[in-house]
Amino acid sequence: MSTEAFPIVVLISGSGSNLQAIIDAIDNKMLPIDIKAVLSNKANAYGLERAAAANIPTHIISHTDYPDRESFDAQMIEVIEQYQPKLIVLAGFMRILSAQFVQQYAGKMINMHPSLLPKHKGLHTHQRALDAKDEKHGCTVHFVTEDLDAGGIIAQMECDIDETDTADSLQQKVHQLEHKLLPEIISWIADNRIDQKKSLT
Repeated sequence: MSTEAFPIVVLISGSGSNLQAIIDAIDNKMLPIDIKAVLSNKANAYGLERAAAANIPTHIISHTDYPDRESFDAQMIEVIEQYQPKLIVLAGFMRILSAQFVQQYAGKMINMHPSLLPKHKGLHTHQRALDAKDEKHGCTVHFVTEDLDAGGIIAQMECDIDETDTADSLQQKVHQLEHKLLPEIISWIADNRIDQKKSLT
């Protein structure tokens, strides 16, 4: 793996547990990357505190301050471009991105989704897996395209669904998988082990 730190920017909307998993992997010398900045569309996102504790620059760009998705995304691009990242990581970022934004970072943006895609795109994936009586659940890291949760799948991890599972217990199981998978995939990309040019298929 390259000894130079690989620059990324992370987008969040909430607690930032996946962000913390990345930070921990860096601190443990398992991930030679540099989180240049963390952007959140919510000022009260706990992930901002995690970033600040790790001395990572943070930016709050509230989508409610902009008249439409395109102008919000344009402001995000303006901030992101200050850092010249090689990868954008969506780690619990709960906004649908415009075509303009997706095209700007085509092949350079990944998302962590809490289901075994193509099953259960969108929200409330844990309850939907229970309602569907699925035997397996898990998480997927995929490239981001204009179609929601439909970009090229990079990797997945799965867990069993037990009879006693609830949406909350499934969420906890999947979080544990996410915290292992996301840093690993970022390391693969930083090490050129994934062809980002094939991300749109």
